[in-house]
Amino acid sequence: MFDTIRYFRIGALGALGTVTFVLMGCGDDTETEDPTPVPVDPSPLDPKSIEKFADPLVIPGVMPPIETGAERTDYRIAVRQFRQQVLPKSMPMTTVWGYGRQGDPLPDADPASTFHYPAFTIEARSNNPVRVTWVNELVKADGTFLPHLLPVDSTIHWADPGGQGHDHSGQSALYTGPVPTVTHVHGAHSFAHSDGHPEAWFLPNATNIPDGFSMRGPTYASQEDVGPGEAVFDYPMDEDAATLWYHDHSLGMTRLNVAAGLAGFWIIRDEAEEALGLPGPAPSVGDAPGTRYYEIPLVLQDRTFLDDGSLSYPDSRAEYDGYEGPFIPDSQVPPIWGPEFFGNVIVVNGRTWPYLEVEPRLYRFRLLNGADARTFILQPDNDDVEFQIIGSDGGLLAGAPVVEKQLLIGPAERVDMLVDFSGLAVGETVTLLNSGPDEAWGGPDVDPPQDPADPDTTGQVMQFRIVEPTGSGEAGAVPADLRTIEPLTPTAPHRDLLLQELAVDDGQYPYHVQLGTVAEGTLPWAAPATEIIKVDDTEIWRVANTTEDAHPIHLHLIDFQILDRTPFDVEGFKAAEQAWLDGTGPQPLLDDFMTGPPTGPALAEAGEKDTVMMIPGTITRIIARFDRVGSYVWHCHIIEHEDNDMMRPLEIVE
Repeated sequence: MFDTIRYFRIGALGALGTVTFVLMGCGDDTETEDPTPVPVDPSPLDPKSIEKFADPLVIPGVMPPIETGAERTDYRIAVRQFRQQVLPKSMPMTTVWGYGRQGDPLPDADPASTFHYPAFTIEARSNNPVRVTWVNELVKADGTFLPHLLPVDSTIHWADPGGQGHDHSGQSALYTGPVPTVTHVHGAHSFAHSDGHPEAWFLPNATNIPDGFSMRGPTYASQEDVGPGEAVFDYPMDEDAATLWYHDHSLGMTRLNVAAGLAGFWIIRDEAEEALGLPGPAPSVGDAPGTRYYEIPLVLQDRTFLDDGSLSYPDSRAEYDGYEGPFIPDSQVPPIWGPEFFGNVIVVNGRTWPYLEVEPRLYRFRLLNGADARTFILQPDNDDVEFQIIGSDGGLLAGAPVVEKQLLIGPAERVDMLVDFSGLAVGETVTLLNSGPDEAWGGPDVDPPQDPADPDTTGQVMQFRIVEPTGSGEAGAVPADLRTIEPLTPTAPHRDLLLQELAVDDGQYPYHVQLGTVAEGTLPWAAPATEIIKVDDTEIWRVANTTEDAHPIHLHLIDFQILDRTPFDVEGFKAAEQAWLDGTGPQPLLDDFMTGPPTGPALAEAGEKDTVMMIPGTITRIIARFDRVGSYVWHCHIIEHEDNDMMRPLEIVE
């Protein structure tokens, strides 16, 4: 007779999922063991086990202000931890972090809460200032701090509130203390004191902050005196209508705070854009349940999950590329940080592979690539559907919309586009596909070509389902002319900069990708600023990418215009650069290594940008006017790169 059942689960089986062994023993008069299943750690969730297009797309609401006055709009926005249905409703919920109006209940208690991943959209108007009190509430119900959801590597140059330093043994690499946060509005023409500088972080006002910890980073600033756990930032909003976004920017852990959920749209509107008669409405504060929207924000991300619904992130370097040591301090390789993170599940607006019901009419979609490292190459599976691109990072394009069948969008880039479903019949579906690789994108001419995303998982993004028209909203139309953008003219000499990868074992295992100058070589974040610019100067930057990956380079404060990309002899330049740095040769000149004519930007890049994909083996030229004094940064937006020294100071001086 079988009367004892014992369960054992084996994890870490990747796509094989979880194996459960049931051992059954014969009953007798001897004492039996407790039949309670033995607790086990969760196992990786097979992405192919997740049903696609099972749940509707969530359209984030609009963040309600606490006060709207004649001079400015005020918000109090907190960061908290909560559970959310990211996977289909038939599967477990996921613990995430998100922004919300301070004082609101969490979604667990009230589904109408403003706390959500991704965050509710902040709607602003051009030239109407905004003040936000940002509050770090990553604390438990008893007031003690919450540790990070994901593994924090304390051996890289990071916020380090405990002052431990960076070159300690890998034995103590994993940080489990209170979590720093600081918010950056990506694309905003910000004051330096409110830009979300990576060292302006602050800890939560927890009851058990360890002795000796710094509550605030060295560049912390607030526009009003506030207590611990808060900072007040002012935003002038002195810019045209544009699709921005806000996200955490803490030094050395931006990737983790964003992966946990700290990101959302920030949209600026103005009368010129509204006069174009685009489709609407978009979400707004106080909308009635069931309101239909025809302007919809979409944040595209990739994530990996465990079978209990929790987020999964590599907790050792070996999980990235198999490198097993030696680590810091016996080498320059961090034990936890890795070069790039690629999730095996696509998440749109905080839900895996959702569907959206659309009417046979014109829609406006604002896309954000919020992934850590993934470049999306998007196209519909129906040839009758095309993208009519009307804007990019810095707002509307110049001239007529750009019509494309395929759309490339790198990390942190935004695309504003119209899609016309009017030619489709009710009941039809359109699947948005992704052919971008499941690795760092090597550019359009990489040889050999990269494999596209897994067609069964990351090769699919979301589904559109055509439903009966309702006749609601503003139908809108495709404008013939969007706006005029005046080309910039340089007023100062150009700068020659570079991107370079540092690696061990004959270049097989990267430990840094860094920015630098041709004159000084690559430089870490902590080196003195080399990009020191006189206010109101307009400069051309020539940036040589000597690596094998395309890097999305982002400049804070300003928008720029892309001039062109020119191929160059990478190996020849690197040899000459090394000889110069070794003192055995003259300083190389980029012009001497160019191997072909320049190519202008893609039509969809021809507007104002704040992030540009810098292609391997090319020198990218951008031009910008630096018009506000202060300390800012520029960096790669492959967030793992940014977090490990691919970021440099940007100083604008009188």
